[in-house]
Amino acid sequence: MPEPYDVITMGRIGVDLYPLDIGVPLARVETFGKFLGGSPTNVAVAAARLGRRTAVITRTGRDAFGEYLHQELRGFGVDDRWVTEVEAYPTPVTFCEIFPPDDFPLYFYRQPKAPDLEIHPSEVDLDAVRDARIFWMTGTGLSAEPSRAATLTALRARSESARGESARSDSALSASARSEGARNASARSDSARRESARSEDPAREPRTATVFDLDWRPMFWDGGDHSSVAPARYREALAHATVAVGNIDECEIATGEREPHAAARALLAAGVELAVVKQGPKGVLAVHRDGSTADVEPLPVEVVNGLGAGDAFGGALCHGLLAGWDIGRIMRYANAAGAIVASRIACSSAMPFPDEVDRALAEGAVTADPTYGPSGAAS
Repeated sequence: MPEPYDVITMGRIGVDLYPLDIGVPLARVETFGKFLGGSPTNVAVAAARLGRRTAVITRTGRDAFGEYLHQELRGFGVDDRWVTEVEAYPTPVTFCEIFPPDDFPLYFYRQPKAPDLEIHPSEVDLDAVRDARIFWMTGTGLSAEPSRAATLTALRARSESARGESARSDSALSASARSEGARNASARSDSARRESARSEDPAREPRTATVFDLDWRPMFWDGGDHSSVAPARYREALAHATVAVGNIDECEIATGEREPHAAARALLAAGVELAVVKQGPKGVLAVHRDGSTADVEPLPVEVVNGLGAGDAFGGALCHGLLAGWDIGRIMRYANAAGAIVASRIACSSAMPFPDEVDRALAEGAVTADPTYGPSGAAS
């Protein structure tokens, strides 16, 4: 049986064309850098940079930009076996403007339709999705068919498999308890027994999380900010997720709540085990169903481009979940990863390595890195 992936992400991909001129309107920009883009794809890159085995499920156009994205994915160590071509549509391109510290307008060119919204349920390798330690999907994937059906099919496959494994584990544990006798059975905790049952195959580590990145992009939805269907689609997906992560606006779409603690409680009530509410300059709030919480301030940083910070945060969140860290440590680590990327122009090529995150945490701030040139890549 193939080794399960640490992280499989599903959804948006494209080419980012970012200006190499800071503080200049797009109409006046003369020089651009070309980068791999798309939030879930960047999350896979970020996790790979931190040493995790990752893959992405998505689609590109059958064109030169699609070829470029395959090259970049392989270069970053992300498995591209489930990145397929759609002949009818071009690979998307995204431009941005860079006005630090907090104004980064995005311009998406995804017409007449983005190939990554043409993922069909029959094309998803459900065995790989079920076995992945973390499966990461986004709100954008719910915005149109057939991507919506494919995303929900993947989510259901994970949650149904988890329920089946739990039932089989409970049955096996019950039989084991009867054979061992009441005294021996009572000496072992339920959690220890479950871990033992999951570890019968030493080559297969247990699933860790199904993550819903709320990723609210109103321009991708019919009705935009006033979409009447988005909240219902979000609730449907939340029922199958174990972790939800999003900013205040995204939490409001999913739950109707803007106050961070209320939003976290609403996400838990919707079915997840861990709610992560990103608050920008106010830091991040994480609340777990077991009652543990973490309210972590951001790491000081001179922002250059904040667009990739959330993706770096996501990759680091996956890394911390896989490592089994407590939520406070995970949030501090993810905050540091995000701050590092915010100090650079690019997204994918700016994702930090472990030593960079460790250094930022040790120093208590992110300092400008002289080895990074204007392209955001190491020079």
